[in-house]
Amino acid sequence: MATAISQPIAVRVTAVILLLIGLWLVAGGIWLAALGGSIYYLLAGLGYGVTGLLLYRGRTAALWLYALLLAATLAWALWEVGLDWWALIPRGVIPTLIGLWLLLPWVSRSLDGGVSVRHAPFAALLAAVALVAIAAIASIARDRFDIAGRVPAPSAPADATALRGAAANDWLAYGGTALGQRYSTLADIRPENAGRLKLVWTYNSGDLQRPTDPRETTFEVTPLKIGDTLYLCSPHAHAIALDATTGKEKWRFDPRVSASQANEHLTCRGLSYHDAAPGAVRAPAAAIPFCSRRLFLPTVDARLIALDAATGRPCPGFGRNGTVDLSANMPNMRPGFYMATSPPVVTRNLAIIGGAINDNVRTANPSGVIRAYDVTTGRLVWNWDPGNPDATAPIAAGAKYSAGAPNAWSVMSADEALGLVYAPLGNQSPDQWGGRRSPEVDRFSSSIVALDIATGRLRWVVQTVHHDLWDRDVPSQPTLVDLTIGGARVPALIGPTKQGDIFVLDRRTGRPIFPVREVPVGGSAGEGDRASPTQPVSAFSYMPSPLREADMWGATPFDQLACRISYRRLRYHGPYTPPSVQGSLVYPGNTGVFNWGGIAVDPVRQIMIGTPVRLAFVQTLIPRATTDAREVTKATTSTMGADVAAFGENYGAPFAVRLVPFLSLIGLPCQAPPWGSIVAADLRTGRTLWRHRNGTARDQTPIVPIPLNLGTPSLGGPLVTAGGVAFYSGTLDYYLRAYDVATGRKLWQARLPAGGQATPMTYRAADGRQMVVVAAGGHGTFGTKHGDAVLAFALEP
Repeated sequence: MATAISQPIAVRVTAVILLLIGLWLVAGGIWLAALGGSIYYLLAGLGYGVTGLLLYRGRTAALWLYALLLAATLAWALWEVGLDWWALIPRGVIPTLIGLWLLLPWVSRSLDGGVSVRHAPFAALLAAVALVAIAAIASIARDRFDIAGRVPAPSAPADATALRGAAANDWLAYGGTALGQRYSTLADIRPENAGRLKLVWTYNSGDLQRPTDPRETTFEVTPLKIGDTLYLCSPHAHAIALDATTGKEKWRFDPRVSASQANEHLTCRGLSYHDAAPGAVRAPAAAIPFCSRRLFLPTVDARLIALDAATGRPCPGFGRNGTVDLSANMPNMRPGFYMATSPPVVTRNLAIIGGAINDNVRTANPSGVIRAYDVTTGRLVWNWDPGNPDATAPIAAGAKYSAGAPNAWSVMSADEALGLVYAPLGNQSPDQWGGRRSPEVDRFSSSIVALDIATGRLRWVVQTVHHDLWDRDVPSQPTLVDLTIGGARVPALIGPTKQGDIFVLDRRTGRPIFPVREVPVGGSAGEGDRASPTQPVSAFSYMPSPLREADMWGATPFDQLACRISYRRLRYHGPYTPPSVQGSLVYPGNTGVFNWGGIAVDPVRQIMIGTPVRLAFVQTLIPRATTDAREVTKATTSTMGADVAAFGENYGAPFAVRLVPFLSLIGLPCQAPPWGSIVAADLRTGRTLWRHRNGTARDQTPIVPIPLNLGTPSLGGPLVTAGGVAFYSGTLDYYLRAYDVATGRKLWQARLPAGGQATPMTYRAADGRQMVVVAAGGHGTFGTKHGDAVLAFALEP
């Protein structure tokens, strides 16, 4: 066969490449073995090197040896990971391609006078390649991660009790209602017709990221729908009203927020709504008094603004000119250090709101206080301060709340019948060093609290992480649902967590419905700190299994080897490995198995739809030379403030922290996929009913940009409907997808113009159609494309 290059040159170039591969693997293999890791890479490196030498000398023994090496590699790979296609890729693809190359005529026929298919060395190598191909086909045919199952159909029609407070034609709160179920009783869209969904309209807000904005500028909004109007807010807190049928803008209010790169986040997850006369939702606008229907807009510069729902004008009787100043009575206020990024929960004529603080910049932080304001006047009715939990009467004018206490940055829920509001709490900053935390802080950090709606008094607290050193805030809105357990109906609270545990509690008392046990974890914290000897673990959990060296991944054997070396060098003994100066592997990482998107609950089927993430991070404590020296960030001469780009510095603490994803040399996660999935679980038993990888690599590099469903990380929440269809858009590829609730089968997908890191919602439009709406504006930290689009889909006529 004629070739562009002579056969001897092809053989010699191949030999040199094999020698270089061998040297790399031997060097790395020695390092890994010295750390107590696998000796495969050392032995394989020797095999590549000797094969290269034999090939250079033109010996047919090169084919014999490589056939043995390829067969041994296959046996080792199957022993480590079994028939897992994605885990086999870095172990087998390059060795197999090399084997195929060696079989080509310009290589094989140059050995010892010529080797062809009739010769034993050729046949041996061909057989080894064929074995790898058989294993590859077998691994593709069945995904070991997937759980194929089925959600049983409801045994009886939904009763009024099960649907108490469920969203229907409207979407009145962030989670549909104050219960936070993200469930709709609408059933026009069903598995048999979901494939006919079409784009109805697109609205572009024009509110895009600015050069002075922080990196984590995100469009995370879930709109509200009341009557014929859709209400939403943009990253810079523009409140916008759209015609819910056509998407045309009705009005816009710009609060002109003061934001800069000193803000850790720039987002607005949603608005809240109050109607002084609920029966008048669909009354003509002209017949509704000014501000009797009002929206509450949170801002990143610490304001809560009341707007007339009909016009978008501020309500003058609320606070001062329609605004309550959330910086009032706050200690340690700096520009950008206290933000309201989530909407308040509105219940019993109160707007109850928490706030977010900048993590890991300074120890001197604002308070995590939760405050309740009268929806009409903006008068402070009560405040619950985790650092001073018994003093709930409105604070005196000149007093300050406790500094740095755990904050309620996510969305709260409420049960008006029980008179309780439920708040997920975060951790006191700095997240990775807690040597100066007070007993009150340690009591309330990373917990769920139930407060009396009328007074703010603490009714119960359940802590999900003791002495949190991992940034494992409770990130998700607690979801409230009545479960039938043992023949009795129990008012339950479902609390997803970053570590993956799902706490199922009796929301009247906080007592666990599913067992929670204290598990010994061990480990020592940084100097001057301590680690809790035990941690609470729920019987209902999506916490991933601890990482092994065999779980390390890469696109090739080379970056997989580097990940194995990193794994062995880091401190790691399970999910509660404390941060360290050495560097600790934290899995799951601080983005969490669940985050602010939470879960969706079907109260009729009594199931949840969730999108757990599996992603590891590395936390390294950096001893501080001086109080204000920069240890992990670059100095800046920006005029926007000294705290620009200072996240991780922990000024005032003995340690800064370097927090990075656990990535390979070429930027892939060091752990094998899937990194994200979609699941359905029975809330009465905790059993997973089905599970599937979720998300492709199409829109991410350096991952191959083709739609392979490897299961990507995601951020945002799911939506579930009575029609038996669930919707989700939070994956790293730019799609809104519909799934069959019964099986998890993908029914439909639509391309989005940017990242869909938001939670979809649904409603009935004035023309009778069921609409599904999602914001697509990307997420700075996740690296998805920024945008300003809101898209509405409905069944084609």
